[in-house]
Amino acid sequence: MAKKVLTTPIQAEDLEDIHVGDVIYLTGRLTTCRDVAHRRVIEEKRPLPVDVKDGAILHAGPIIRPLGEDKYEMVTVGPTTSMRMEKFEEEFIKETGVRLIIGKGGMGDGTMRGCRDYKAIHCVFPAGCAVVAATCVEEIIDAQWKDLGMPETLWTSKVKEFGPLIVSIDTHGNNIFEENKVIFNKRKEEVYEEICREVRFIK
Repeated sequence: MAKKVLTTPIQAEDLEDIHVGDVIYLTGRLTTCRDVAHRRVIEEKRPLPVDVKDGAILHAGPIIRPLGEDKYEMVTVGPTTSMRMEKFEEEFIKETGVRLIIGKGGMGDGTMRGCRDYKAIHCVFPAGCAVVAATCVEEIIDAQWKDLGMPETLWTSKVKEFGPLIVSIDTHGNNIFEENKVIFNKRKEEVYEEICREVRFIK
């Protein structure tokens, strides 16, 4: 199977044949955007100073090395827990037009609705690979809201085949984490019954 690479700007039709569980990669522009930035946009109604329409954001607090004269180098860029952005994400997708959201772990009903209604997807970058992720960054091209500090700054980078990214929510509103909960809970009950049979002699 050919490697699936999304290139920004991403159109809704580019996401139609992508489903939960698929593995994809990103080439183009990627902006780190986490808790405080989401809060500013949604609660404080401040415009995002980066145009992410048809683009991609990463829930991450990177480590950046300043090189002088507004030049920076990405040292590590590990994803942070996406669920922290859950209460903002549906409206954030609607307001910004972002197409690809990358983070760690699953997200909930609001993000599912946002991805379904406004044609976006959420992907998981494997945890523990922050240094590997940084090697996919070719150049940091912009930094906004630097008053928030290094982790919360909006760092926009040029990336090449950033990934692997596991699709957790697709444009049809499917959520692999929720689907797996059903499967795992069923298995849990079956295993629990088997264990009880095997240890029935224990008082």
